[in-house]
Amino acid sequence: MNERPEAAEPLEHGLVADPSDPATQVSARSFGAAASVYHQARPGYPAEAIAWLIGDATRVLDLGAGTGKLTEALVALDREVIAVDPVEEMLEELEVAVPGVPRILGTAEDIPIEDDAVDAVVAGQAWHWFQPDRAIPEIARVLRSHGILGLVWNSRDTRVDWLRQAGEIMHERHDASATFESYVNVGPPFGEIVEHTVEWGARMSREAFLDLVRSRSYFISSTPEEQRATIGALEALLATHPDLAGAEELVVPYVTRCFRTSLVD
Repeated sequence: MNERPEAAEPLEHGLVADPSDPATQVSARSFGAAASVYHQARPGYPAEAIAWLIGDATRVLDLGAGTGKLTEALVALDREVIAVDPVEEMLEELEVAVPGVPRILGTAEDIPIEDDAVDAVVAGQAWHWFQPDRAIPEIARVLRSHGILGLVWNSRDTRVDWLRQAGEIMHERHDASATFESYVNVGPPFGEIVEHTVEWGARMSREAFLDLVRSRSYFISSTPEEQRATIGALEALLATHPDLAGAEELVVPYVTRCFRTSLVD
């Protein structure tokens, strides 16, 4: 009997151990099986954060675009967007969410567009799936002179007690107050990295929060027994925590971390 592939072990900040490891690649592509849940559950990005991330760039490549959460924010800012992702099911959801945006199957290590094609390349919740030694030259290739590379993460703010407890139930070791600086080390041919942070809250029902959990790679790649145990423990937490008991709607606090760098000629 075939054994279920183990998901890549998450590191601090929710990052994976090695983007080139086969287990990591299995985990990344596991999102295809839950693409619809992923899009419905995952929060978008605050306009302030994305406007800062891309500056005055007009033609933007959303790399690892997934179901289009970041694409939606870029289109809302009236930018011309190209979406690239290696999972066809994710791009099918993107087509529904953001019709008319060009969708291309591809990876950060082999971007299927021409040289000097875009003003900015952005990645939302995706940089940790890339192999930087191959992805960085490819990103530089498709960028125009002084083009922008922008990386952004939405992180639940686990300084809030109930979210910290939820993270423990979900076996997360991610602290939204921690820093990505040691990980976001792009290097030549890009220059200095600058950072911008936006704190905000996403309103959602309890069931929507549980769907958010169901959209995570750790949950998707867990056994049915592990999934049931996780959801059961979270339901108990949401019903009994003093900050939540009786509340019909949750306000999930987020920290959006943005990192931006530019090509150096």
